[in-house]
Amino acid sequence: MCTPRGWGLLLTLALSGVLREVAVGQVTAPTWVRVAEHAAWAPRDSCGEVVHDGKMWLLGGWFTVQGLGPNDVWCSADGADWRLVTSAAPWVHGDLPTSLAFGDRIWMIGGWYGDHQPFASSSNQAWASRDGVNWELVASGPWKPRLGAAGVVFRDHMWILGGVERYFDGEQYLLNDVWSSSDGAHWDLMAEHAPWAPRAFHGAVVLGEHLCVFGGGNYRPTYLGYNDVWRTTDGVHWDRLTEAAPWSPRIWFSAVQYRGRMWILGGWSDNPSVNWNDVWYSADGAHWDEAKTPTVWSPRHEQSAFVFQDKLWIVGGNEWPLVNDVWYLDLPSSWPAP
Repeated sequence: MCTPRGWGLLLTLALSGVLREVAVGQVTAPTWVRVAEHAAWAPRDSCGEVVHDGKMWLLGGWFTVQGLGPNDVWCSADGADWRLVTSAAPWVHGDLPTSLAFGDRIWMIGGWYGDHQPFASSSNQAWASRDGVNWELVASGPWKPRLGAAGVVFRDHMWILGGVERYFDGEQYLLNDVWSSSDGAHWDLMAEHAPWAPRAFHGAVVLGEHLCVFGGGNYRPTYLGYNDVWRTTDGVHWDRLTEAAPWSPRIWFSAVQYRGRMWILGGWSDNPSVNWNDVWYSADGAHWDEAKTPTVWSPRHEQSAFVFQDKLWIVGGNEWPLVNDVWYLDLPSSWPAP
């Protein structure tokens, strides 16, 4: 297993979007390191994921179209060793929920249950826990039940943006509303129809004084994929930063804020069907660079991503088939801030 430590002088060169390093007496490119080929939890995708109490947490997810999804909870302090916290949390909508760490608690909001079964449903519930074992149903929100909504913590509030009411039933169920809450019990409608197109499976991150939304679309019966980027300071008024970022339109990707940049990792596009393992970052949402590395995780979608211990982590996901590996990227401290 290779390690990105021990680098000398680092210079990041923007040449064709490639992340490069020049070291004194040696050239070593920053790269992804696999710390676990098979973690203790069963292979899965579409999980909730948060960093809470000094650990990475993995919640629920999706196993198969033939069965019900898991409602287990796992945590890890190093990415290699994972501890089962509970095998049966009280929430059941653990497929494509919105998960957040807020107010010293883990939050599981919305989500899907039942895959293609006749009883399948989405949720407008907001559950919270301090330890991953004991959960409280804090609210059934005033917003429509949904899955695949983007969520962030911004200006001391939790924010829920868009999503879809029904997983497989058409574009008419896509949403572009914006809600915020300071406590998880009371929610305010900030925008009934934001100017970005209704969508699910998109990304949202906080970059400086702005909340940014990007990508996403719809899965079935008609695939939609976007690669636009929008930002707001209040959830009401939005500016479009670009109509077409250089990464391909996609859904089911990971989105994080790391080292003062917004990042998009992996995902899936249709027509033709393709999983991605590309990694892009931007300091402003309008201009993007691709972070090409000698080693990277396999193409996949609906993996979990964490920013933990100043590293960027990719966990599990769906390669067709599902996987349960764990990777991290550790950029040197000299990697430039914006």
